[in-house]
Amino acid sequence: MLSVDKFLDSAIKEIKEKLTGKGILACSGGQDSTLLAVIANKAAGDRILSVFIDTGLVREGEKERVREIFERYSLNYRIIDASDEFLSALSGITDPERKRKIIGAKFIDVFERVATEFGAETLLQGTIAPDWIESGGSVRDTIKSHHNVGGLPEVMHLKLLEPLRDLYKDEVRMVSEYLKLPSDIQPFPGPGLAVRIIGEVTKEKADTLRKVTSILEEKVREKFPMEVRPWQYFAVLLPVQSTGIHGDKRSYGKTVCIRMIDTNDGMSGTFSKPDWEFLEDVSTSITNEVGEINRVVYDITDKPPATIEWE
Repeated sequence: MLSVDKFLDSAIKEIKEKLTGKGILACSGGQDSTLLAVIANKAAGDRILSVFIDTGLVREGEKERVREIFERYSLNYRIIDASDEFLSALSGITDPERKRKIIGAKFIDVFERVATEFGAETLLQGTIAPDWIESGGSVRDTIKSHHNVGGLPEVMHLKLLEPLRDLYKDEVRMVSEYLKLPSDIQPFPGPGLAVRIIGEVTKEKADTLRKVTSILEEKVREKFPMEVRPWQYFAVLLPVQSTGIHGDKRSYGKTVCIRMIDTNDGMSGTFSKPDWEFLEDVSTSITNEVGEINRVVYDITDKPPATIEWE
């Protein structure tokens, strides 16, 4: 069992000892990096610049929510719009490993520019144990290159500092609760919607999936109190079109898959089993409100054999 007090003392000590001068902190808006931003602020204050990059692949309201958290905890921060850069770099790319590596390299490009402006030599990341384990950082094979581990370029000019790297998801939540961070922060992959769009990533696809994701998250919040809410829930845009009916006209629309999963540590998990009425409500809302979608399916695969994310 993790001792939260001992972990926080150790993490703060590590940051103080290893941070020379200034550092920038990569914050995606997810639980891991948000927790690190708060811990780093305790350790080094304004010597740390927390940076949120809008890649064009974030969720609706993400920038506003991240800004509110940064300001609530009095963090030194910057929010940067680099959406055109990321979407352009991903044009024509369909292989998930290439997408992750392109995104990892692009993040470093932007962070190095910001670091130069800020005078920082260190990059702090919210990497946790499942990230480096799945990226081949142990005796097991590489399952997928997480953008912040296997997706990083071989040559970069910033020193890496990863104080959370030995934590698992359940432990991240324990520390977050201890620090009274918002309890409803959904895990969100650093590459964002890029790994939830199967195939080529485009602005149009991202906009579609953003709308679907917003509907699903709202429906889950309405249906499930925090204590029984699935650990993670999201939608995946599939490269599949099928015949359907919108109004009284034929449609040939896109398909989304809903993924809801329960886990303790992120290393294994079981698919959630909500009632049919809930799934019907989600499906009806998505197909009514997002004209491009005419079919909704549900993922009933555990981890393993699947991973939590599709890519």
